[in-house]
Amino acid sequence: MTETAFITGAADGIGWQLAQLFAARGYSVALADLDGEKAAQRAASLGPTHLGLACNVTDEEAVTAAIAETVARFGRLDVAVNNAGIGDTSAPTLEQTAAHFRRVTDVHLTGTFLVSQAAARVMGPGGAIVNFASIAGLVGLPRRNAYGAAKAGIIAMTKSMGAEWAPQGIRVNAVAPGYVRTALVEKLIAEGLLDADAITRRTPIGRMLTPLEVAEAVYFLASPAASGITGTTLSVDGGWTAMGAAI
Repeated sequence: MTETAFITGAADGIGWQLAQLFAARGYSVALADLDGEKAAQRAASLGPTHLGLACNVTDEEAVTAAIAETVARFGRLDVAVNNAGIGDTSAPTLEQTAAHFRRVTDVHLTGTFLVSQAAARVMGPGGAIVNFASIAGLVGLPRRNAYGAAKAGIIAMTKSMGAEWAPQGIRVNAVAPGYVRTALVEKLIAEGLLDADAITRRTPIGRMLTPLEVAEAVYFLASPAASGITGTTLSVDGGWTAMGAAI
C-alpha cells in the first residue's frame, strides 16, 4: 500500500513544494489548506492519487475530520507535516495587540499541537511528524514576539512529543528555516519591506534558501534515513543562526 503524507498549508509556498516533492517520490498526499478549493486544484494537478482538503488547523473538529478523511481515502497515515502558518506584525512591542498575539500563536502553536495529536492517534510504528519552527524560535528577532514565542514553543513541543511517542515508533522532529525565497518574500522585497541585500550579507552561504532546499530537509526527517532521529530541530538557514558576528 502506498505511503501517505498529510501536509498543512499545502496550497502555496513551501507547503506546495512539499506536496510536489512527496508526490514525486511515490507518496499519496493529502493537501490540507484553509483555502480548500485551491488545495483541491493543487491535488488534482498532481494526479488522481492525491487529495485536497479544507482545514483550519486551529479548529479541533476540522483537524480530526481532515485526518479521518485522509485515512478513509488512503487506508493509512505515515507522515504529517505541520507547515501551516501566518505572518507576524513588525509593529513595536508597545503597539502590538493581544488579539494579534493570540491569533499568531493559535495558528502556529495550537495548530501544530492539534494536527500532531490527531496524526499520532492513527499512525503506526514508523510514522513521522515534522514541524515547522524558525530561526525566530532560536534567536531574538525584535518586534517578532508572537511568531518567536510560537516557534520556540514548537521546538519545545517537538522535544516533548518526540520523547513521548518514540516507544510506539513515531518520530517527531522539526526544521527551523531561515529566509526562504517564496513568492511572499519576493513580494515583500519588491515592495521595499524586506532588505534582501542585508539578509544575504548576514547569511554565510551568501543567499536566501529555495523552497526546495527546505522541502528536502523535511523529506529527510520524515524518511527512514532519519530513523534514529527524534525530538530534534534541524536549522535550515544557510548558517544564519551559526554566525555570531556581523560580516
